[in-house]
Amino acid sequence: MASPVTVIGMGVSPDDLTRRQRSIIEAADILVGGKRLLAHFGHLTCRRRVVDRDLNGLGDFLHRKMPDNTIVVLTSGDPLFYGIGAFLVRRLGAERVHILPNVSTVAAGFARLGEPWQDVCVVSLHGRDHTGELLRHLAGGDTVAVYTDPTHGPAWLAGILEENGFSDVSMCVLERLGMQDERIVRITPAEAPAMTFSDPNLVVLKPDPVRQTPPALFPGMPDDRFVHEKGLITKAEVRAVSLSRLRLFDRAVFWDLGAGSGSVSIEAGLTITRGDIYTVEQKTSRIRHIRENRSRFGIGNMQVVQARLPAGMSDLPDPDRVFIGGGGKALSDIIRMAADRLKPAGIIVVNTVLIDTLTTAMHALEGLGFDLDVVQIQINRATAMPFSHRLEAANPVWIITGCRT
Repeated sequence: MASPVTVIGMGVSPDDLTRRQRSIIEAADILVGGKRLLAHFGHLTCRRRVVDRDLNGLGDFLHRKMPDNTIVVLTSGDPLFYGIGAFLVRRLGAERVHILPNVSTVAAGFARLGEPWQDVCVVSLHGRDHTGELLRHLAGGDTVAVYTDPTHGPAWLAGILEENGFSDVSMCVLERLGMQDERIVRITPAEAPAMTFSDPNLVVLKPDPVRQTPPALFPGMPDDRFVHEKGLITKAEVRAVSLSRLRLFDRAVFWDLGAGSGSVSIEAGLTITRGDIYTVEQKTSRIRHIRENRSRFGIGNMQVVQARLPAGMSDLPDPDRVFIGGGGKALSDIIRMAADRLKPAGIIVVNTVLIDTLTTAMHALEGLGFDLDVVQIQINRATAMPFSHRLEAANPVWIITGCRT
């Protein structure tokens, strides 16, 4: 039976290795890791394998070599915290992977700062885009520790903060922790673009203590919580039902087409926290409203796109869910183009108050092979009278749902 692959967290430098971990490394037939980590063991005569972007190739290599070799994989910090350990467990099986963790960069960083970090939110930008999650935490007043990479470094991060109204956030950049040239720099987002930072680095973001936290967000919020042109908003009750029909999930890619005030996108952000929300609107005045609503509620993973439909859909990533709140005479083309891009098991939801649009949407979705569901919502709101209340009827709205099986 093949010996387990041993995954060793190196901490922030080789000085963090225990005597036992060093002896395991020195006994290895094959040593696997990034170039920076392998360089610390140039005196060993064992075979080396550099970890690159081809993780599947690495998995195949380890699977072939395990029966006849003692293999050690080097990683920084905790191998199971945004590390290669999770991949190896999935690929090889938990019983074939032995993990020895070490001090993480975040633990070492806050030790350097002399600050507790039990309430800190940790986000990784290393080979992934979690900027939406990051901005949501900052909007809620949380301190955020950010693992960067050479592409998404402190200067890039500062630009994201400025773009999304977080110029008052303080940045602490901890460069090359554990190395002889270790450096800690405290700056503002405005100062970062003019500076050069060494890799690897960790960035600690702290929002201004007096920053106003965003208002509570919940399904079917009253219309007056949003900035909008009078009447040009998906009404609260219709919004709640439409979002339920969309069956959103955490990592979804969501298109909100003809977004108006962006209210549907804002509430979609309750569920889609690590996915991407694309809010498309043509009119400049409404774009301003959408951006103001996005800032008000801290929906950091919401991209606002000013474009005419259906042309504005061409540059968006393929969606899991599509909401169409406006389309006019181009509705058939919008539905067709959205359906062409929709992922398997995707859903399209259309709202309309017009009979002709109802017919158009139904025929388009049925013609494209979607399972169809149509409901009509009629809302009556109580209005005060001198001695009682009366019910005032709003326009009936059709909610057309197309599900791709």
